[in-house]
Amino acid sequence: MVRDPHDDAELLTLVRRYVTPGRRYLKLSGSLLRMDSPEYDRFLRDLREDAGRITPEEIATLLEGSWRERRTAAWLVAVSRRTEFRERLGELLLSSEVCCVGLAYSVALASFGTARDADLLAAYLDRYLSRPDLGYDQAVVMGALQFIDLDLGGGQVDRFLGPGGLWQEWLKEAPHQQADTDPTAHFLSLTRRLCAFVDECAEAL
Repeated sequence: MVRDPHDDAELLTLVRRYVTPGRRYLKLSGSLLRMDSPEYDRFLRDLREDAGRITPEEIATLLEGSWRERRTAAWLVAVSRRTEFRERLGELLLSSEVCCVGLAYSVALASFGTARDADLLAAYLDRYLSRPDLGYDQAVVMGALQFIDLDLGGGQVDRFLGPGGLWQEWLKEAPHQQADTDPTAHFLSLTRRLCAFVDECAEAL
């Protein structure tokens, strides 16, 4: 069950502390890449400080909220390198319980960049590429898996993108995709740039 901050004083306190200041939850997406200084510098500094300040218990609570809370928590996990939340992020990604947060989960896992993170991303694709009517995040997850695969040379992505793989079938059937437009290059680039932001933000922690 998703916790609602309007009915949950503990969660509301954390939302006001970490999620809504400066409308952070909206900026934790590709839009942060369009920020200019000094807004970018201030945003990076504040996120870094909160990533160092937030406790594991507070992160766990935010991950029980809706998309705003979960998106913010996933980014704080990534910046603070809290790999102990890897399995939880993979579980939330696979359950696809709320929309608008898959990119945050994917970036966090990509920033960890291990074979286990690749496994968690691949598990999502195994489930949702065969169901274009379900899931929100096939393209962003594919970008994150490619990012890890290129670094590790694990070959995980080949079984999805190769001849007869699930990726091409999903492109044909997904109602929000055009069959002649493959978004893989775009989301690989987006993942690379967002992980670079995570690295920059995490350097001083």
